Amino acid sequence: MNSKNPLQRVVVGLSGGVDSAVSAWLLKQQGHEVVGIFMKNWEDDDDSEFCSSNIDFVDAAAVADVIGIEIEHVNFAADYKDRVFAEFLREYEAGRTPNPDVLCNAEIKFKAFLDHAFARGADKIATGHYARVRQHDGAFQLLKGLDPLKDQSYFLHRLNQAQLARTLFPVGELPKTEVRRLAEEIGLPNAKKKDSTGICFIGERPFREFLNRYLKHQPGPIVDERGRKLGQHVGLSFYTLGQRQGLGIGGVKEKKAPRGGGEHQPWFVARKDLERNALVVVQGHDHPALQYQWLEADNASWVAGVPPTAATYGTKSRYRQADSPGALSAALGPNFRLDFAQAQWAVTPGQSAVLYDGEVCLGGGVISAAA
Repeated sequence: MNSKNPLQRVVVGLSGGVDSAVSAWLLKQQGHEVVGIFMKNWEDDDDSEFCSSNIDFVDAAAVADVIGIEIEHVNFAADYKDRVFAEFLREYEAGRTPNPDVLCNAEIKFKAFLDHAFARGADKIATGHYARVRQHDGAFQLLKGLDPLKDQSYFLHRLNQAQLARTLFPVGELPKTEVRRLAEEIGLPNAKKKDSTGICFIGERPFREFLNRYLKHQPGPIVDERGRKLGQHVGLSFYTLGQRQGLGIGGVKEKKAPRGGGEHQPWFVARKDLERNALVVVQGHDHPALQYQWLEADNASWVAGVPPTAATYGTKSRYRQADSPGALSAALGPNFRLDFAQAQWAVTPGQSAVLYDGEVCLGGGVISAAA
């Protein structure tokens, strides 16, 4: 350890997964005093096959035992329901498609968890996210993880200077393959555990079945651009722009349409008509109605604490999307607009628009409108 990285008391969020496990091990190897905390964020039907935090806690505790650190089980479910889940439902009821993982990071993992860790005497917290923090010109920057297939900076774009100053991302410098290799070499019991792909509190359960319990059902027509009824939806909240699966209209085509034309192309959700309670669909992935030239966003959060200057930046309007050039108009308070050099596919209100200057994540906001 050099003088820039003194030994510290680091509280690691142990999820039961391999990334946070290897993060804890790396910090221990560096000589830090490491403590693990397991966050329980969801209690409803927690004994189900889809979302059992008990199984994850057993895995996290086994990891702590192998590494030789203590672990604490902390229940943030009430905070989660108030700060994340309530907003999640509000957004769906308004016809938007929220990203709860972004809100979970801002409100729970880097707020409630951070506060708890510092009450326990932590100098820093650490998580298994694929991202990096760098100090530059007296400020903290959020950088993409070095593994482009695993980079999670998109989900972390709402973190601020105070949070980044206290946060470590030990696996952000590593490719996932190396994290897996290390886990096996160390003999971690979860070395081969599958990555979780579900929303942070829902787990792997069928999404529509889950939402059924919390959102009102108001069935209505599925229509094409000309207003022809093609079927019936179960409630606008249960669909998102660009959705192809689960529409129940796969075989619909124009009467007497010639074979070999575009009539057999799949249908995609293009718009939610809230006034008519209608789901508007179009045929073909590249349909013009799915191509967007600009977006507006609100509730902006900038890593540096101030908006970037008006210029062209790399942008993402959904996770797992390559950066695309977007011209930022002067950001006014919590609002900003991006104009794209190339049309973007199925830009979805409720999702996050995130800006990058190369590998530096600048922040972003919640998409409010697009066309």
